[in-house]
This record gives sequence, C-alpha cells and structure tokens, in this order.
Amino acid sequence: MKRRIKKIIFWGCLGAIFYVLLSNHFIFFGRTVKVLKKSRLSLNYTFFSTQGRTNQSILSIDDLREDGIADLLVDMGRMTETQRATLMERYKEESEESY
Repeated sequence: MKRRIKKIIFWGCLGAIFYVLLSNHFIFFGRTVKVLKKSRLSLNYTFFSTQGRTNQSILSIDDLREDGIADLLVDMGRMTETQRATLMERYKEESEESY
C-alpha cells in the first residue's frame, strides 16, 4: 500500500511540473529569470533567452508578443513605453495586412 501511495505522489508531482512547463514562459534576462503566463498550453518558447537579441526580434515571435513580453521588456528597462507602442503598432498593422 505504501508503495502505491509513493507512485501516486510521484506521478502527481511529475504531472504538476509538466503543467507548469506547459503554462508558463521562463524568460532569461542575463541572470534574472522572469515568468510570463502563456495564453494557451504548449511547449513553444517555454525557455527563452533575450541575450543577444534585439527588441524587434523578440517581438517578432507571435507567441511571446501575444502573451505580453513587450510589457516585461519595459519593466526590465530594455525599452521605453514609446518604443513598445511603436513596435506593437508595427506588428498590429502587419497582422491586419495578412488577413
């Protein structure tokens, strides 16, 4: 009986870890890690480093942009509100043109 309970606890913990990975982006700003909630469960961009990337290249990734990485970049001091608004407007126009 004890062995069965240990198995249930083990699989429950493994499932919880997998769910956390499916539902969050872990964004690395150098040594700082920020967690960004995903809009849908997936493994796309679960771990993402901003090192060596421009703000424009980061925002060009639809999944991250839709989940709010622009606000996170502003909070971390990587861009200003004005830059954020300009880049977000550019991608909004591009997405409207593609429809």
